[in-house]
Amino acid sequence: MKTMKKNSILIFILALSFGLLSACTKKEEAKTVIRPVLTQKVKIQENWQQATYAGEIKARYKMALGFRIGGKIVERFIEVGDVVKPGALLAKLDPDDSKLQLMQASGGLEEAKSEQRKAQLDLKRYTKLFKDKMISADEHLRFSNSLDIANAKYTQAKAHLEVTRNQSSYTHLYADEGGVITSLEMEVGQVVVPGQTVVNLALPEEKEVIIAVAESRLDEVRHADEVKISLWIDPKRFYKGKIREISPGADPVTRTYKVKISLLDMDDQVQLGMTTTVLIIQKKKEMVAKLPLTSIFQKDGKPAVWIFSPQNSQVRRQAVDILEYQFDSVLIQSGIAEGDIVVTAGVHKLHEEQTVRLLEKAQW
Repeated sequence: MKTMKKNSILIFILALSFGLLSACTKKEEAKTVIRPVLTQKVKIQENWQQATYAGEIKARYKMALGFRIGGKIVERFIEVGDVVKPGALLAKLDPDDSKLQLMQASGGLEEAKSEQRKAQLDLKRYTKLFKDKMISADEHLRFSNSLDIANAKYTQAKAHLEVTRNQSSYTHLYADEGGVITSLEMEVGQVVVPGQTVVNLALPEEKEVIIAVAESRLDEVRHADEVKISLWIDPKRFYKGKIREISPGADPVTRTYKVKISLLDMDDQVQLGMTTTVLIIQKKKEMVAKLPLTSIFQKDGKPAVWIFSPQNSQVRRQAVDILEYQFDSVLIQSGIAEGDIVVTAGVHKLHEEQTVRLLEKAQW
């Protein structure tokens, strides 16, 4: 009985010892865990600040077209988006009034011509009488003046007929230049007044990009070192741009300023109305290192990074000064040097002098 009791005690002691040994082994293993990390080699470079804006392709030159005379629109031959050639017929007014005015002007010219012919015959007859001393000089002068008045009336009637004839042709609205119809401000049956805009025509030869810029960002636009433009349909291709004009006043609703950007190397792919992405790039004085946002962690309220040492595969904490936070990256002004290897993932699970293992995707 005593022997069995001793054996039980011995087994308990052995089991307890084995448990303690296992616990120590697990703690030792936990201390020596080698964590995998992603890294990136630091490159000190010029700070090119970049701002992105959405823009729209528009024609630099536009024409607002209207009838030279008033009247009722009876026909329209275009729609928004149509491409028209120079001299294309766009719309017509009711020609009835113009025809009546033309007939009236033609009648006035015939009347003036008859008066001129009568005055010429009268002067010829009375000139003969004056030579025969049958009438006085004053009487002869009166008929001479009558001819001058008849000549003037004829000239006036002839000019009036020409103007009326021109106005009759103004019932047809033609395109002075070829372009794209961007908007219509007329409908059949509408009565318009002379000079009223009814068609807006964009000339496609020279295009530009329009963006809206907040007041706080105007300086960076004015002093841009480079402007790049890409179309939403082809975001990988960039066109060169140049700031052409900045509106002197803000839009009363959006409180933004309209900026016009010329396209320097435009091709056939650029079409009116397309949406663009505009990059305004400005070179700053500072030299910075650009790292992923995931590289940064906080220690005692200050930003820091982990520096990897290839000699012992350990990391050390390094405080840094951040110049600017961006969408998915950060610009570091000081604290790290060219060639330093910085951990870019898993920074919150590391501690000082911890041994780590680099993954194959490490950016060196």
